[in-house]
Amino acid sequence: MKNGNEMSVNWKAFVNQISHYESFVLTSHIRPDCDALGSELAMAEVLRTVGKQVQIVNAHRTPPALQFLDPAGRIDVLGDSIEPEEVKADCLMVLDTSAWQQLGDMADVVRASKADKMVVDHHVGEDDLGATMYKDYHSEATGHLVIQAADALNVPLTRAIASPAFAAIATDTGWFRFGSVTSETYRVIARLVDAGVVPAEVYGDLYERDTLGRMRLRGRILSRTTAELDGKLVHTYVTKQDFEETGALPNDTEDAINLTMAVGGTEAAVIMIEQVKGGFKLSFRSRCPLDCNAIAQQFNGGGHKAAAGAFVEGSLKEVQDKVLPVVRERLQAALNG
Repeated sequence: MKNGNEMSVNWKAFVNQISHYESFVLTSHIRPDCDALGSELAMAEVLRTVGKQVQIVNAHRTPPALQFLDPAGRIDVLGDSIEPEEVKADCLMVLDTSAWQQLGDMADVVRASKADKMVVDHHVGEDDLGATMYKDYHSEATGHLVIQAADALNVPLTRAIASPAFAAIATDTGWFRFGSVTSETYRVIARLVDAGVVPAEVYGDLYERDTLGRMRLRGRILSRTTAELDGKLVHTYVTKQDFEETGALPNDTEDAINLTMAVGGTEAAVIMIEQVKGGFKLSFRSRCPLDCNAIAQQFNGGGHKAAAGAFVEGSLKEVQDKVLPVVRERLQAALNG
């Protein structure tokens, strides 16, 4: 595997590599969130500004709640608007993930492609994607790295670049309330606002357009939240039946785990979300020394110290019996350490 500097991106090398290609395909992880989509859209505009041909292809459709990021519908969906054999470019750039499993059906396309490959990401773990890595796991969002890429390429910030990048950074920091936020976060946000972003409009698109189904689902998630270890650990779950009965969509669970962290005294949270094809997607959060990434890795997942995810096969009880003891043990060790 070809490595960049995981602590601080070598943007000079990035610029040099970009100069060798005329066409790019950008992709990101399945169940794309704002950081994935915003980073793709912002990077696409950056590359087009320097004269490159760019196409964005994802394995999953853009969630309805995030369609405002791509009003022109420029993101292609594999097997829907584009077939695998049609995905061709000089370079294939993966954003906001470094894991094969997270690429879904696009993983086969990446493996089969003879194009050079690049990764721009801020997550700690990584697989060997056969790509040049441009990673900084201290960055609060991949969207921030895209702005650094624009600076390195001497691309002025336009609203077309700034708006999706703002959404990426704002959501991956929990609207600037997570511990990953630094003074540099606010400096780059100020530049995005200067470029034309209106934060109130983005917030409205993100958080004030809920469907009744989404609200009902959140009610269920919160109503079954359980507290343990003197309230330091909270956990909850979502089943496929919940989606059917509330009329909610899978992406309506986005940010739900952060609602449980609002309970006073909570140090860590877990949410288990049943998937359509079975098994459960896990999300972990921590506001203490507990390392969520280490827990997620135990279940072949990954992420950050304060936020990470994984996937575990089995019924709800089987998953609970497998995951919760690990979280309890690690949380107690972290708090007593």
